[in-house]
Amino acid sequence: MSVIQKIRDKYAVMIVVVICLAIVSFLLQDAFFGKSSLSRRDTSVGKVNGEDLDLAEYQRRIQDAENNARQQMPNIDEQTRQYIREQVWNEFLNEQIMQAQYKALGIDVTEAEVVDQIKGKNPNPVVVQQFTRDGQFDRNALQQAISQAGSNPQIREGLHQLESYIAKYQERLKYVTLVKQGIYYPKWLAEQQQKDNSQTATVSYVSVPYATIADSTIKVTDAELDRFIQDHKQLFKVEESRKIEYVSFDAIPSAADSAAAIQQIMAMKLELDTTKDNIAGFINRNSDIKYYDGYISRNEAKVPMKDSIVNLPVGTVFGPYYDNNLIVFAKMVDRKNMPDSVKVRHILIASGAQGGLPDSIAKKRADSLELAVKGGADFKALVNQFSDDPGSKQTGGEYELTPSSQFVPEFKDFAFDGSKGQVKVVKTQFGYHVMEILDQKNIGPAIKVAYLGKSVEASKETNNNAFSAASGFAGKSGNAAAFEKTVQQEKLNKRIADNVRPMDFVIPGIGQSRELVRWAYESKQGDVSKVFTFDDKYVVAVLTNVRKEGTAPLADVRPQVEAEVKKHKKAEQIMAKLQTPASLDAAAKATNQPVLNAEGVSFATPFIASLGFEPRVAGASFNKKWGTATVSAPIEGNAGVYVIKVDSFQPSAQPAQDIASQQAAYEQGVKSMLDQQLFEVLKKKSDVKDTRGKFF
Repeated sequence: MSVIQKIRDKYAVMIVVVICLAIVSFLLQDAFFGKSSLSRRDTSVGKVNGEDLDLAEYQRRIQDAENNARQQMPNIDEQTRQYIREQVWNEFLNEQIMQAQYKALGIDVTEAEVVDQIKGKNPNPVVVQQFTRDGQFDRNALQQAISQAGSNPQIREGLHQLESYIAKYQERLKYVTLVKQGIYYPKWLAEQQQKDNSQTATVSYVSVPYATIADSTIKVTDAELDRFIQDHKQLFKVEESRKIEYVSFDAIPSAADSAAAIQQIMAMKLELDTTKDNIAGFINRNSDIKYYDGYISRNEAKVPMKDSIVNLPVGTVFGPYYDNNLIVFAKMVDRKNMPDSVKVRHILIASGAQGGLPDSIAKKRADSLELAVKGGADFKALVNQFSDDPGSKQTGGEYELTPSSQFVPEFKDFAFDGSKGQVKVVKTQFGYHVMEILDQKNIGPAIKVAYLGKSVEASKETNNNAFSAASGFAGKSGNAAAFEKTVQQEKLNKRIADNVRPMDFVIPGIGQSRELVRWAYESKQGDVSKVFTFDDKYVVAVLTNVRKEGTAPLADVRPQVEAEVKKHKKAEQIMAKLQTPASLDAAAKATNQPVLNAEGVSFATPFIASLGFEPRVAGASFNKKWGTATVSAPIEGNAGVYVIKVDSFQPSAQPAQDIASQQAAYEQGVKSMLDQQLFEVLKKKSDVKDTRGKFF
């Protein structure tokens, strides 16, 4: 027991300290490595009024938008991806900003309201648009879609999207209606405006232009310039951006590269001369210009050396010639007379793999419809009842084609090779088309040409030389001063990219260059980049300016600020010389300027014919203090200082508008602007932080 007591007495404090350290260690471990860890990676791509958009959610939305876009264009390029990213981001902004507005005002859309907007007596315009057939709203088609939703996932998803869209549509409609109901133009204000605009003035004046004082005689300090910026912050509000200067070393094909390309294409040209049966296969295997198996009219041909090519005899070859970066031979495959435009109409009976009827049944139905059309049946009515082509139902099955139009070959061949008025069943990959040729215009010569093209590309040696030059330049340019010195010594062409925004993907003169933009936002002013590779360009850049969001610094706007401050100082000098002139003659004598006249000066129009944009002069012309008896005090205008005297007032040539009509016109003008400007105003008033540049 005595041993235990000694342990307690001697080590109690130490044990307490160890326990405390263990607890603190546990808490710190949770803070730095747990689920709510302080050190966990930030995955927010932006925040709107405190609401985050997580990277995973942003990418999911982008993927959904890209999948929708692929239904229209299978191949999405980087420019389209950039557009989609911005569209998705703006949709998130809209959601957060507008939902906050709806919540504050208690705006809600119930499920019953959405159902009424779809099935009710007066469906939503979106529903009407989706289910319009032959110019009329087809309620039966709507009911059929609703009944099929239970067994058809695609239709069910489409209706779900429609319901979601209508709910958002109704929310915004209610909000905008509330705002528009608050627009009011008071009668007293309309009457005052009408009174102000009821007359014009004829004015005599003395103008002392600022240009009469040399800029070199006006001295300004940085403190004066900074004070002007602070007094006019709205004029100098800027968004976050970067300024870079860069040198591009382009891997331009050399003479040796061009000679190699010519040698290759000359070898293939021998086979082109003798190929007749499978010209399409030969071109598609060997040419950088894919074979177009169709005819174009002579007028549609848009190629270099057009006159020499369109007049070639069939089977002969012209070339070589240059078309941008291609060396090309052109071979005339065929020529014939055909219309330059055709108007047809058709009824499609889908079959087989296209999800339509079995082939034999589709063929019988098409044959029956052909007989009906030839017997005088209403073609438009048959289109509306039987056609499986939604793209032409609203036009009665009609299409207009030119030789270069993108249609399946069988459809197009009949349209151009058939005769006007002919009706025929045509089989294509989509099924059976009951086609009728309505019109054929401007029958003339058309040509089919095969182009054997070989691009002139920089060789590996040329690319290596360009990269070596860029690497050598980068090695000599360790800082901004060395960058500039090396540019001067080697007489290189330096280019400037200003106002580079965080989410820019393209820099003028370079093209797609997202990697360089990210570097600019991760670097410090004065840093010089590594060598960036963009297609056939090797780029070295220096970050010359880091512009933060807020008020522009004096260094960025010095020229325009100096011009405004100097103008104001000139005005003070001129006004001191004029003091308070007793007459226009006195003002003219004090400044050695003539007395001039202006007619038709209007309070409503700040533009004066003989002076330009001078709102202060226009306003002073109707100052009751001076009237027609007194000379004005000196007026600091845009182009100079003015002293004026009104000679007379005349009734306005414009007849007075009815007050009620004036009120209605003003209110309607403001309401029409709301649709375009309301969200932008709300966006400016919101706390928006865009941090997508960290991830893209």
